[in-house]
Amino acid sequence: MTSEPGRRVLDPERDGAAFKALTHPLRIELLGLLRQHGPATASELAARTGESSASTSYHLRVLAKYAFVAEAEHRDGRERRWKSVHAVTSWSNEAMHRAPGGRAALGALRRRQLEHLERSLARHEADLESGRLDSAWQEPSGLNDSLLRLTPESLTELWEVLAAKTAELAARDADDPRAEQVVVFTAGLPLAPEPPVASAGSAATEGSHTGEDAPADGASVTGENAPADGRAS
Repeated sequence: MTSEPGRRVLDPERDGAAFKALTHPLRIELLGLLRQHGPATASELAARTGESSASTSYHLRVLAKYAFVAEAEHRDGRERRWKSVHAVTSWSNEAMHRAPGGRAALGALRRRQLEHLERSLARHEADLESGRLDSAWQEPSGLNDSLLRLTPESLTELWEVLAAKTAELAARDADDPRAEQVVVFTAGLPLAPEPPVASAGSAATEGSHTGEDAPADGASVTGENAPADGRAS
């Protein structure tokens, strides 16, 4: 897998240990903070996360071991500053599903992304309420959930169109003084048809098909092994 500038593409066969390191919730948060706010020391990140500086320092060293972060230019010689090596981390879903432990790693990464969404929503609402964000942001901001019928090819095309358009708009607004950081979350999660619900009279005879066996099938669709979107913040 070839990585483009600013993006690291993880190979599940070669980078299994790196995937495992990245699934730790604090490491995901630290990496996100470095990408969002730029270089920082372990102490500065400890203040942001509520962790001890010893803890953030340890997890930063783990991230550095697997080339997610690196030492940045120091302001002085007293404490290391760290920076993110790449702006985006991505992977192939298909390759991850073939790799031992790949599905579990994807599930863990997805849940870290959902936690990021919750933190971002809380911060967005607080920034609007306090006036730190201009009221002009009130109308265009928000969340959306759509239920579409698409083929695998159309969903792939949708991802490609979204990626191209977001890159175009970000480049256009890069030097605009009115621009702010915008956290954009996207998801495309195909769902298999739900099994028919057995009637009360037939439940006893059909339980082995639609009752107690159902959770095993459902777990592969909506549980921790659900397919990830192939994109990590």
